[in-house]
Amino acid sequence: MGQLDDRVILITGAAKGQGAAEARMAVDRGAVVVLADVDDETGRATAADMGSTYVHLDVSSSSDWRAVVDSIVERHGRLDGLVNNAGIFSPEGLLDGSEDTFRRVIDVNQVGVFLGMQAVTPAMIDSGGGSIVNISSVAGKRGHRSVAYVASKWAVTGMTKSAARQLAKHGVRVNSVHPGAIETDMLNDLGQTTVDRLLDQVPMGRSATADEVASTVMFLLSDDASYVTGAELVVDGGLIV
Repeated sequence: MGQLDDRVILITGAAKGQGAAEARMAVDRGAVVVLADVDDETGRATAADMGSTYVHLDVSSSSDWRAVVDSIVERHGRLDGLVNNAGIFSPEGLLDGSEDTFRRVIDVNQVGVFLGMQAVTPAMIDSGGGSIVNISSVAGKRGHRSVAYVASKWAVTGMTKSAARQLAKHGVRVNSVHPGAIETDMLNDLGQTTVDRLLDQVPMGRSATADEVASTVMFLLSDDASYVTGAELVVDGGLIV
């Protein structure tokens, strides 16, 4: 038997990178996984590769969320898990940042998580409970230059705790995961000099694979974490210790 046998799980930002790794691992552990993204071509190919379903989802759109959740419940009769993985990054700081960029990052990283939790909760309650995993960041636990990204990820940390308190009585657990330097496009786009400088600060001396984050997510989705809610699980090799 798999750790997630027959669970119906929705993962956002799942076309590639960390989201795709989470989706693949969930499938391997027995879950029925729905991959969601705005990159339709890549998302369909990723889903087809693992025998799963792909749906278009702009996480900043409440109507998109309603349509996706309704379609999952109509097809599968339930929804047991959500991984709010979709996110974007901007390196802009306070003095050089634009309002448009700030609002766009907040719309995706913060509002998207809020809308996702709000959209899936009724279905999870109807299913007898569930697990929501919000992907924050080490940037959701300490400050650095990227002001919009930091603001959004601190918000995810706080919203997770608020939702965990409100939904516990319904059997819905809500937790956050805080990755550090993970081998994805988001890290590589920083440039080698910045990456090297970041890795010099990691006590374990290396970046993590996307699977190392995915394993933590699988734990939170499963009954192994049945008494874990409102927690912050850091996956950073000791970066912010």
